[in-house]
Amino acid sequence: MEENKELTAKEVEEALQQGNPDANEYDASEIKILKGLEPVRERPGMYIGSTGVTGLHHLVWEIVDNSVDEALAGYASHILVEILPDNVISVTDDGRGMPVDIHPETKRPALEAIFTVLHAGGKFEEGSAYKVSGGLHGVGASVVNALSEWLEVTVSRNGKQYTERFERGIVVNDMYEHDTSDHTGTKVSFKADYEIFHDTTVFDYETIRKRMQETAFLNSVLTITVVDRRDPENPISNEYHYDGGVKEYVEFLSSKKNIVNKDIIYTNTIGTYEETNQEGKQVKRQVAIEIAMQYNDGYNTDVYSFVNNVNTHEGGYHEAGFKMALQRELKKYAEDNKLLKKDEEITGEDVLEGLVAIISIKHPNPQFEGQTKSKLGNSEVRPLVSQAFGEAMKRYLAEHPNDAKTIIEKCLLASRARINARKAREATRRKSPLDSLMLNSKLADCRSKDPSLSEMYLVEGDSAGGSAKSGRNSNYQAILPLRGKVLNVQKVQLARALENNEILSMIQAIGTGIGEDFDLSKARYQKIVIMTDADVDGEHICILLLTFFFRFMRGLIEAGYIYVAKPPLFKIQFGKSLDYAYSDEQLEQLKRDPKYANKRFEIQRYKGLGEMDPAQLWETTMDPATRTLVRVHLEDAMIADQTFEMLMGEEVEPRKVYIQEHANDASNLDI
Repeated sequence: MEENKELTAKEVEEALQQGNPDANEYDASEIKILKGLEPVRERPGMYIGSTGVTGLHHLVWEIVDNSVDEALAGYASHILVEILPDNVISVTDDGRGMPVDIHPETKRPALEAIFTVLHAGGKFEEGSAYKVSGGLHGVGASVVNALSEWLEVTVSRNGKQYTERFERGIVVNDMYEHDTSDHTGTKVSFKADYEIFHDTTVFDYETIRKRMQETAFLNSVLTITVVDRRDPENPISNEYHYDGGVKEYVEFLSSKKNIVNKDIIYTNTIGTYEETNQEGKQVKRQVAIEIAMQYNDGYNTDVYSFVNNVNTHEGGYHEAGFKMALQRELKKYAEDNKLLKKDEEITGEDVLEGLVAIISIKHPNPQFEGQTKSKLGNSEVRPLVSQAFGEAMKRYLAEHPNDAKTIIEKCLLASRARINARKAREATRRKSPLDSLMLNSKLADCRSKDPSLSEMYLVEGDSAGGSAKSGRNSNYQAILPLRGKVLNVQKVQLARALENNEILSMIQAIGTGIGEDFDLSKARYQKIVIMTDADVDGEHICILLLTFFFRFMRGLIEAGYIYVAKPPLFKIQFGKSLDYAYSDEQLEQLKRDPKYANKRFEIQRYKGLGEMDPAQLWETTMDPATRTLVRVHLEDAMIADQTFEMLMGEEVEPRKVYIQEHANDASNLDI
């Protein structure tokens, strides 16, 4: 393999374009149609994951990805994302503009094919309009169109403007030429279809803002502007541009942490490999590799990897290459400089503790495992990344001997903690979690042995635990009462966490193991419900439990197994009429109901779950027919990590600032 040379962002883009002289010829011939439109509306989950809030926002990502691909190809530098009144989304870029000439196969405008035919796009053939691309590889635009009440696209190209309009994927206004234009680009506006997205068609500004900020970090040549115009008198806007790319991303993620090595370890280079093309010839391919990392004094491992801007949550060969090089270079440096005592060693697990790293590669033909593109399967990437980062790591250690020694010492502390944790984990391994007398006295298990049907409630206190045990359906509902405040695991290592009885009880009951022993397939329950009092103390316990799952059993969150129960705050009753209110607003609405208006009704404010008798607890919080459960998602692990660090970590000042800024958001605190 060739020696890697550090490149600027512009040099990387230019290198990606080499060997592709026809990339600028972006016209109808570049749009290859693989097969006709399929019934996306019948099975939208196959294309966007779900028809809930996550799937709704996925529509935005797909349109934005098309604009980002223009930037990756070297033709766009600015993207404007707007949320307009009535929750209309508009995405505008300054790229070349989508092709508008007649497609040779369909005899219709190429623009129309892009939005009405699955797998129609400039991303499939060798020498195509795009060297690298993200999104759904050509199905994104048509899927968004199919799932929108209406979609309108305007193209500025060839000194003119062209517009076409669709409704639920069907052309309602043929493409027409209307105005002149002194620039190029594409504007796509759409309104999500309420017939598909039954829960909500309301977009969340923060969700879009965070995703666009991430995209700007990953593409240093891009400027992305996000604007919420739903309140015309008070628009909200943010603009992002990061010349430092993923280096600035690591700085952002580490901003609330105590840093170990002051300078970020960074590489931005090109790796080359050979493959056989469609004609059977050996050709050279190039992969852009950009990596930044920094250690802090915490215990978490925050390694985030991306391929063509797609977040590979489950890692893959690029992540494997990075970790391989990191361990190799640190171990070699420690050995060469006699920093290891007898019988001491540094493993791959030890070098990850307290690490924040971003791995971003741009690949001409990425192979993702699974529909959700969560893992990269290109094996040729591992040696490329290993060599590129290994050279950068070796150079950094040689040039920063003080930092190098501090990093090695941190790794050795992690090694000792790992050995202690291994001993502690032995206590959590049981042939059956019910073998433990300690657990037997607390867990009221369910009869079902089918994890897909079984659910376990983590209940605050023995009083509520007693009501839950009496009120539950014991066929499929297990109850585990937790005594007192759960340990704040954000501040401790695994060995210390495993000394806590409440944490041991949860680990044993759930059955998956923890840390390196974690195995999702061994989960005894596929619904783990946090059920705490609807007050400040209850919310604190809920946060402590979520912190535990986030740090040590994150796979349960990623699998969608963690839920939070929503018990009522009030009971309102007049005669035989009885209702429950889950907020002050809902209580006020009930007071105005004909059943209660102008009557001497009774209101009970629940201070805790223990005040409910078993029947009430079942009816309001545990009965699948009437209860409200909130599934815990991990859409943005990086933001979640920052939030947990701020709320639960050692630093007091960031927490103080947060409380001051959000004091007015809190209401009805129980003092």
